[in-house]
Amino acid sequence: MGDWTPRDQRFSELGLRLISALVLIPVAIGMVWAGGWWLAIGCAVFAAAMALEWSQISAYPRGRAMALATAAFCLTLPLGMLWLSTLVIVAGLAFCAMTAVGGLRVRWTAAFGLFYVTAMAAGLFFLREGPWDGRAAALFFMSFVWVSDAAAYFTGRGLGGPRLLPSESPNKTWSGALGAVTACALCGLAGADIEMASFPVWIATAVAISVVAQCGDLFESGLKRRFKVKDAGTLLPGHGGVLDRVDGLGAVGIFGSLALFFIPGLSGALGF
Repeated sequence: MGDWTPRDQRFSELGLRLISALVLIPVAIGMVWAGGWWLAIGCAVFAAAMALEWSQISAYPRGRAMALATAAFCLTLPLGMLWLSTLVIVAGLAFCAMTAVGGLRVRWTAAFGLFYVTAMAAGLFFLREGPWDGRAAALFFMSFVWVSDAAAYFTGRGLGGPRLLPSESPNKTWSGALGAVTACALCGLAGADIEMASFPVWIATAVAISVVAQCGDLFESGLKRRFKVKDAGTLLPGHGGVLDRVDGLGAVGIFGSLALFFIPGLSGALGF
């Protein structure tokens, strides 16, 4: 139940993580700020990278085809043609299921991988392009995810303590989880002040963003444990793969866009 890492190694990858963040964060902000085709192209690139990582960790033999299907789906989104996007994703799922080598479980795993990575990319796209102030919504939600990640990292590694869910992710602690929620709640106060909107709604939303981001992180960690790998890839120094970096943001993109679509008055209460 105590510390899970020696004190002299807790921040050994901090420099690499900061360098990766200094590269990725401006790229992500630029994509979201521009929106439209620029965002779709960025989502296509990241989704293709995640698809390749999924194929590697799951031993799916048609990784390039999976990456092409995810990229093609993302590039249909700005067209606003639901039938075309549906056709691309259904064809991709069928292809992955048919070309996977093995039984039903293996085929399901391949199809799920395609659905998983495209859903995360599509979630961010719809969060930005929805019928509200998408630029503000996406930038706020993204920044809250980054705050949550940073707070979890520093409080978890600084304080240590009981593990959050050792069966899925042995590196997560309760101190990190609570530090992330607290930091996001404080950001919610700032968000409400900036947007001149409801403080309780903003605080609740910020806390929900932190919880969803952490659940997305835990979910991806659980998937890696089932495939018996430590990192989804090696593309990002200090972070592992793209899947390791955007799992929380992808989850927030999915649930955030769905919440704004289906919860009456939420976008207005947030000032969007």
